[in-house]
Amino acid sequence: MAFLRSMSKPDMAPLILGHGVYLRTPQLPDHGAWADLRSRSRDFLTPWEPIWPADDLTRTAFRRRIRRYQREIREDHAYPFFIFREEDDVLLGGCTLSGVQRGVQQSCTLGYWAGEVFAGRGYVTAAVRALVPYVFEELKLHRLQAACLPENERSRAVLRKCGFTEEGIARGYLRINGAWRDHVVYAILRDDPRQ
Repeated sequence: MAFLRSMSKPDMAPLILGHGVYLRTPQLPDHGAWADLRSRSRDFLTPWEPIWPADDLTRTAFRRRIRRYQREIREDHAYPFFIFREEDDVLLGGCTLSGVQRGVQQSCTLGYWAGEVFAGRGYVTAAVRALVPYVFEELKLHRLQAACLPENERSRAVLRKCGFTEEGIARGYLRINGAWRDHVVYAILRDDPRQ
């Protein structure tokens, strides 16, 4: 994995290279590819995500999203990434490191998604594997946590393949598709063996 830090844009995370994929901060020109992929994957993503706002796929909403991302990066609160296929720069999905905690906790939470046509093909696994060293070596955090619905076997498989340990059930953890849902919590620590 390589981290290429941009010196000119403090509101952007570095480019992260993985096996066959790369991750970078979302940018305004990504709107068309992102909106198209999300639109085509809506039925596939709906069971696993919060309800989308009515204007979610619009350029205006995307512009607000980008401004929020830039602020969160500057303030060291979150690090959003889009996942691209290395061979042809196609947008595959996204990963977000959110809820960054400093002080005695030194942790963050990982979330991810893939467009339906790219799901189950190893791209998200490659992206998560690339992000793990970034969390521990660049952000200097101690713990990376992720949670998924118990029936989301694809998501659970990604975490297991990337060396996360299942820790238990968080009751009513997130509001998914309009309902508070229990989630299985996974985590990997800085000193855990890497996959």
